[in-house]
Amino acid sequence: MRNYMSRMDRRFLGGIAARGFTLIELLLVLTILALLAGHVVPKFLKQSADAKIKDTIVQVGLFKDALGLFHANCDRYPTTEEGLNALVQQPADATGWKGPYLDRVPADPWGSPYQYSCPGTHNTDEFDVWSYGPDKQPGTADDITNWSN
Repeated sequence: MRNYMSRMDRRFLGGIAARGFTLIELLLVLTILALLAGHVVPKFLKQSADAKIKDTIVQVGLFKDALGLFHANCDRYPTTEEGLNALVQQPADATGWKGPYLDRVPADPWGSPYQYSCPGTHNTDEFDVWSYGPDKQPGTADDITNWSN
């Protein structure tokens, strides 16, 4: 009986293994996978783009906080020339500096440097901090700034 069962198992499994998949079955599976990817990938990319924008808004807020501490200690904001690096390394004439206020000045999520000017064009009594956003072009609608957030 044992021999009989093993021959039956071999015939059954051998038939399936020898048959394989037809071209139609493979194309059907690939089509289903492509349709699923067509729905999932754009949603994932949209979430990734939104996350980068939110990350930039948070980083601009962190710059504002660090610049506020710099101002409280030095009784002034860094000049445009000193830039955001004054939050990491003490400028030559910054008496009262108690930094570093940041570990480093990061690039924005799109790899561009954050922009800084003091006095600001929009915040004339303080400073402007901004990112050019995803298109990396100045003055466009996707810029992320401390004067419009």
